Amino acid sequence: MNHKLFIFLTLLIGFSACKHQDPPPPPPPTPVNVVTVKSGSAEYYNSYPATVTAVNQVEVRPQVAGYITGISFQEGQHVEKGQKLYSIDQQQYLGAYNQAVAQLDATKANLDKVQQDADRYEELGKQDAVAQQTVQHALADLQTAKKQVDAAKANVSSMQVNLRYSTIYAPLSGTIGISQVKIGAAVTPGSTVLNTISSDNPIAVDVSVDETLIPFIEKENKKDKKQKFDSTFTLLLADQSKYPFPGKIFIIDRAVDPQTATIKVRLLFDNPGNVLKAGMSANLKILNNSSHQSILIPYRATIEQMAEYFVYVVNADTVAQRKVSLGQRIRDLAIVKSGLNENEVIVIDGVQKLKDGSKVKVAKQVTTDSLSRPVTDSSKRKSS
Repeated sequence: MNHKLFIFLTLLIGFSACKHQDPPPPPPPTPVNVVTVKSGSAEYYNSYPATVTAVNQVEVRPQVAGYITGISFQEGQHVEKGQKLYSIDQQQYLGAYNQAVAQLDATKANLDKVQQDADRYEELGKQDAVAQQTVQHALADLQTAKKQVDAAKANVSSMQVNLRYSTIYAPLSGTIGISQVKIGAAVTPGSTVLNTISSDNPIAVDVSVDETLIPFIEKENKKDKKQKFDSTFTLLLADQSKYPFPGKIFIIDRAVDPQTATIKVRLLFDNPGNVLKAGMSANLKILNNSSHQSILIPYRATIEQMAEYFVYVVNADTVAQRKVSLGQRIRDLAIVKSGLNENEVIVIDGVQKLKDGSKVKVAKQVTTDSLSRPVTDSSKRKSS
């Protein structure tokens, strides 16, 4: 037997031996923890960025020109409607007023004289003692004197208004800001802003909410007509502290913004300590306490792929990957809007080791007691 024949026979025997070997055993089933899907009532908060704003706000402006001679308030403090705020130099306005009063007195004195002359000429005219033309001139002078008195009265009123405007009073009750002028500053009507007053109690909060919440907001708005404030609307301040007073709906805007699919809502909050100030940022938390039963599953049971969510549904000893649509995240749970039915069994632990069709072995059946009770969450709203 030559060397080549020996090698050929050796390979042939080895191939035959390999051909009759048994295939390797399949991998063992993956141990997983599962839970049976249940529905429950979900109570949670939607959170939206909000801005504190005054219900009423007025810029204080001068209505006459002059120099500021007095400031009669403490900046940043509460002022009452009608309280004296600023004084503008009154000398020119007082002088003009006195001159107008003197002019009125002169026209009144002239009217008395002209009235006497007209009465005398009218009586003489009846006796044909003077020409009728003289009588007519006297009556015309009387009408002119009366109009001069009316003009003088109007001038007095105008000067009186200017004199009154030289003292500026608070147009509403609220918190006044830092003065924009100092004593001695020259001010002119229409261009100078002296200060700003904002109403502070109650105070408003503006927020833009999803258009999907409009039915809920409308329902709460009708409810607010029967009660003042409730815990449906609460504020989380910038330092993450909870504002102690709840709010109520004040105004719902007329239309939805087509660019953002949101609608602007204004709420009212009691503000007795003036903690909330116009311009502050906060988060408005809207309690969604729905009696509607929702499918609730542990969030860890989901797998996110390209902004889509999937779960593994157990069918006998295998699993099938299924796409689900998630709603609100509630602590370690999530609401399933579509994709799962009650009483289906899903994998909650070990999902990273699975793929569609994988064989599994149930290691632990997790209790569903926590899923059958109402759950509460105060976390931020998370879109999915």
